[in-house]
Amino acid sequence: MTAHPAPTIPAPASGSPAGAVYADRGASHYDILAVLMAVVVILSGIGASKGVLFGTVPGTGFEIITDGGFFLFPLAYILGDVITELYGPRAARRALVTAFCMNILAVLAYQIIIVLPGFSDDYGTAKQEALEVALGPVWIVVLAGLAGFAAGQSLNTIVMSRMKARSGERGLVGRLLTSSGLGELVDTIVFCSIAAAAIGITTFEQWVEYTVLGFLYKVLVQYAAIPVTSAVIRRLKRTDPSYRERLGAAPPAA
Repeated sequence: MTAHPAPTIPAPASGSPAGAVYADRGASHYDILAVLMAVVVILSGIGASKGVLFGTVPGTGFEIITDGGFFLFPLAYILGDVITELYGPRAARRALVTAFCMNILAVLAYQIIIVLPGFSDDYGTAKQEALEVALGPVWIVVLAGLAGFAAGQSLNTIVMSRMKARSGERGLVGRLLTSSGLGELVDTIVFCSIAAAAIGITTFEQWVEYTVLGFLYKVLVQYAAIPVTSAVIRRLKRTDPSYRERLGAAPPAA
C-alpha cells in the first residue's frame, strides 16, 4: 500500500505573529490603501500649518483651537487600522514609511517652488509672498506630523497586531478601540508640542486646549467610525483570496 504524504499547511506570512492570519501585500487592495494613506498624510501636513479658532465654549473660557488638517488626520489612522488588521504589522510599517517619504518629498518640492525666481509684477510678488507664508512653515508641521505619526501609528500597530496574535479573528472592535486610543494619545502630544509654534500657539494654556481638543476629536471620530471600519475590514477579508486561503489553513488561535 502506497503511503501518501500528509498535506502541508502553508507557512504564515513573513513577520506574522503565531495565531494571526494576514493577506498578501500583493493583493489588489493594499496598494490602494497605502496610496490613500500617503495622500491623506501629505494633505494633513498642508492643512495643519493653518491654525483654526472656532471660538470659545460659553461660560468656560475654553477656546476651541485646532488646525486646518483636523478633518483629515483621523482618516490616516483608520487606514492604518485597516492595513494592520488585513495585511499585518510589516505591511503597515511599509505603508507608513512610504507615506513619510512622500511627505518629505512634498516638503522639498514646496521649498524648491518658493526659491524659484518668480515674476516681478505686483501679482507675481503677491503670489510669492503668499507661497512663503503658506508653504514656508509646512516643514515644521510635517516634522511634527512625522514624529507624532511615527510614534502613535507604531504603537497603534504593535497593540493591534499583538492583540490579534492572541485572539485571532475574534475581538476586532476591541482591537480598534484600544489601539486607536493609545496611538492617538501619543501622536497628539508629540505633534502638538512640536507644531504649536508654527501654527501660532504661543501660551501653555493654548497648547493644553489645542492638545486636549485634538485628542478628543481624533478619538471620537475614530470611535464613531468603528462600525464602518470594521465592516470594511470584514468585507476586504471576505473578498481577498490570499486571506481566505490562509484563514482556512491557519491553526486556531491559542
